Amino acid sequence: MKTSHKHLRGPGLEVLTQAMMCNLQNVMLQNIDSSTDQKTWLEDRLFKCSYKAVFRAGYLSLFGNASHNCEPGSVEKAKEKDQAESETLFHEFRKYDQLVPNLAYGVLPPREKMEAERIKAFFWKALSMQKMKIKDNISRWVWDMQQGRQELGIKESMIDRYMLVLLWVSQGNTGPSAFWLLFFLMKHPEAMAAVREEVNRVLKESGQEVRRDGHLINLTCDMLMKTPILDSAVEETLRLTAAPLLVRSVLQDMTLKMANGCEYRIRKGDRMAVFPYTAVHLNPEIHPDPHSFKYDRFLNPDGSKKTDFYKDGKKVKYYSMPWGAGVSMCPGRFFANNELKQFVFLMLVYFDLELKNPDEKTPKYDVSRLGFGALHPVGDIQFRYSLRF
Repeated sequence: MKTSHKHLRGPGLEVLTQAMMCNLQNVMLQNIDSSTDQKTWLEDRLFKCSYKAVFRAGYLSLFGNASHNCEPGSVEKAKEKDQAESETLFHEFRKYDQLVPNLAYGVLPPREKMEAERIKAFFWKALSMQKMKIKDNISRWVWDMQQGRQELGIKESMIDRYMLVLLWVSQGNTGPSAFWLLFFLMKHPEAMAAVREEVNRVLKESGQEVRRDGHLINLTCDMLMKTPILDSAVEETLRLTAAPLLVRSVLQDMTLKMANGCEYRIRKGDRMAVFPYTAVHLNPEIHPDPHSFKYDRFLNPDGSKKTDFYKDGKKVKYYSMPWGAGVSMCPGRFFANNELKQFVFLMLVYFDLELKNPDEKTPKYDVSRLGFGALHPVGDIQFRYSLRF
C-alpha cells in the first residue's frame, strides 16, 4: 500500500499522467495522417473503442514501451511494436475480463475454465519480470512492486502472476467507465456543450492548439485540475455505473446501529459486505431523480465542487463511493480519474462525436458485473466521429 501511495499520487502521479498523455494520443491518433479528410465521418463501436484506447495506453504507461536505440527509424519501429503488442493484449484481456465474474464465483464450466487458464498463462509470460527487463519507461509503481516482492524472497513465477493482478485492478474498470462517460455526454447535448467549452478554454489558456503536424498536446496535471464541470460529469457517471462490493472483517464483537433504529449484533471473525450502489448512489433522498444523468449534480451554483448531500435532514459523509471508503479506498483512484479525464479531454479537442442513432436508449447494465466495479453495457453502441482540425 505504501508503494501505491508513493507512486499513485503527488510527483509520482504527475509522472504517470505524463506517460499516459503521450501513450493515449499515440494510440488514439495512430490511424490518423495528413491524408485523412476533416469532413470524413468514421463509425465504430463505442464500448470497444473506449475500452481499447484506455487499456492500451494504460498498459504502456504502467508496463513500459518497446526499447529503441539511436538508429534512424528505431523510434517508429518501437511505436509500431507498442501498438501491435498492446492491441494483442487488449483482445486477450477482454476475453479474460468476460470470464472474471464466473471465475470469481467458481462456477466456470470446464471449457471456459481451460480458456481462463490459457489466458492467465499468456499474461504471466507477457508481463513477466524477464520481459520487463528489456522495456523502457516502466512505471516506478510496477517496478517497485516487482522489486519489493523479489526482496521478500517471493519466486519470480509468482511475481509474474501478481503482475496480472496489477493489470486487472488498474485497467479493468477505467475503460468501461470511459465508455459510459462519453455515452452520457453524447446522449445529453447540454452536458457535451458545457464540457467541450470547458476543455477548449483550458487548452487555450495553456497556450496550445490542435495541429496536424504531429505535435501532441501537453495535457498536464495542472490543466486537469481546472475542469470542475468535467469533474462533476465523471463523478455523476461513476455514481450511475460503478457498483463495487465493499467487504470488511469484523475485528471485535459489536453492535451495528442503522439509521432507521435497527440494531445488529456482529461477531468477531464475521465478514460484512456493503453495497453502496443501491444504498447510496441510487438513494433518492441523497440524490433526487437518482436514475437520471445530471452532469452538474456535483457542482454548486457558483461552479465549485458540491460536497453537501443530505438524508433525513442530516449531512451524509459518504455520498458517493465508487472507489470504496476508509483506509482501504482504492489507492489508484487519482490515476484512474486522470485517465478518464485525459481520454475525454483529448476526444473532445481532436474529434466531433455523435451517436449514430440520436434516439439511442441507455443500454441495460450487465448484472453479472454487480460487485466487481464498473458495470458493462449489454451490447454496444454505434457512434460516429470526425477530425476537428
